[in-house]
Amino acid sequence: MSQPVTALVIMGVAGCGKSSVSQAICTLSGATGIEGDTFHPAANIEKMSAGIPLDDNDRAGWLDSLCAELRRALAAGEHPVLTCSALKRSYRERLRSASPGLGFVFLELSREVAADRVAHRPGHFMPATLIDSQFATLESPVGEPRTLALDASTHSVEQLASQATRWWIEHGLTPRA
Repeated sequence: MSQPVTALVIMGVAGCGKSSVSQAICTLSGATGIEGDTFHPAANIEKMSAGIPLDDNDRAGWLDSLCAELRRALAAGEHPVLTCSALKRSYRERLRSASPGLGFVFLELSREVAADRVAHRPGHFMPATLIDSQFATLESPVGEPRTLALDASTHSVEQLASQATRWWIEHGLTPRA
């Protein structure tokens, strides 16, 4: 792997633990967290809140905003950790275009575990009814360059963050305490 991993995307379906794992990685590494959900336009949030899945057109502007935020963070000398479902390879390639050293941590879990977690998650706009559409859209990143897959069903947030941080350090991160 010639290009060091300078930024991470914590990816997976709703309920896999992206936000919690990202926060824990940032604590361990001194990286900067970017919560991808905060970049959704109001129309996307309204659509998802109503139980309507987003399509490629809905996600296009959102992905452009995430690319711009990755570029901004990298230009500022930060090590960004972005939470983003990144369900399709084309979405991941779009994000990679913003950061040639982008790595992905794929938090895998079963449909049942995801649905249970989302159903019991307070204060989030994503209803459990959209879990099936997330799994239908998901194109596994396993085998793609700079990608680490972790089992989010059986490991704690701390274990996942520790494994991801170790992997990131092995692939180019210089931790900031």
